[in-house]
Amino acid sequence: MPDFRHRETWAVLIGLAFLLALPPLADAMGKGFYITLFTRILIFGLAAVSLDLILGYGGMVSFGHAAFVGIGAYVVGILSWHVFDGSPVVTWPVLVEGTENAFVVWPLAALMGGLFALVIGAVSLRTTGISFIMITLAFAQMLFYLAIGLRQYGGEDGIALYNKSELVPALDLFDRTIFYYVCLAILVAFLALCRRLVGSRFGMAVQGARINERRMRALGFSPYRHKLTAFVISGAAAGLSGALLANAAEFVGPAYMSWQRSGELIVMVVLGGMGSLFGPVLGAAAFLLLEEWLADLTEHWQIFLGPILLLVVVFARRGIWGIVAGPDRRER
Repeated sequence: MPDFRHRETWAVLIGLAFLLALPPLADAMGKGFYITLFTRILIFGLAAVSLDLILGYGGMVSFGHAAFVGIGAYVVGILSWHVFDGSPVVTWPVLVEGTENAFVVWPLAALMGGLFALVIGAVSLRTTGISFIMITLAFAQMLFYLAIGLRQYGGEDGIALYNKSELVPALDLFDRTIFYYVCLAILVAFLALCRRLVGSRFGMAVQGARINERRMRALGFSPYRHKLTAFVISGAAAGLSGALLANAAEFVGPAYMSWQRSGELIVMVVLGGMGSLFGPVLGAAAFLLLEEWLADLTEHWQIFLGPILLLVVVFARRGIWGIVAGPDRRER
């Protein structure tokens, strides 16, 4: 029997090596556009992994996950707008010499994403199934229309960012290569954190609650508390991805938290492989690359995406990651 553990390890190492080598290779070939494209892939990969934490491992089908992405983006956008307007609502250390301090603003975006996830999760996790899906969707739509109603911050037109967050003077985030590696480092760090969480007692309790909540309660665990904690962690990570997305696009708009964007995140997770952590990154890459390439052929590129997703769901139980890394250990 083949050792799929080694195959999975090699898949991760090869993928990481490719991502590390991509910027110099793209510059050498005169294809700098791919650095920007793969930066978006890394950011959406982070958002997709955060969703996989609750969808793939916790069985929580959230159809409003993009709301947390939008909240994180608006934290960056609103602070940036006040800096440009000359009337900051906060002082140092959030603002440093007219620019946003990423060491404060990005954690603040994650914090706001986590706080909103706490409120939404506290209500929605008291239900299951279709009720849970509809409540998360309802909360997301409320936040979406709230963003449209923020006339001071552009309303439906959104906010154009005139500056980016600042990490340290030596790291200029306007340099697309530096920003790419910052996004890669954050994604790798979150994947490592999720790996530890999933394999921990907490992670086992969340997965057990997905399978049989009644039995977990009989064993002395609190499924609600564990699932809510996972939901908050997921929302915080999505908020951080929104902060990165705002810096990457230099724009923030209500579309970031629309139900269509939530649907896209679910597609990324399913396409890459639910409950695999690394799969959603592959799913994000596949989705955005297909969007990029097929959009040149037709504006109705989703017509091609539908059959591809159907084939993956029917013939690859673990999505693209199952094809690359082999079956799950529980299936061997």
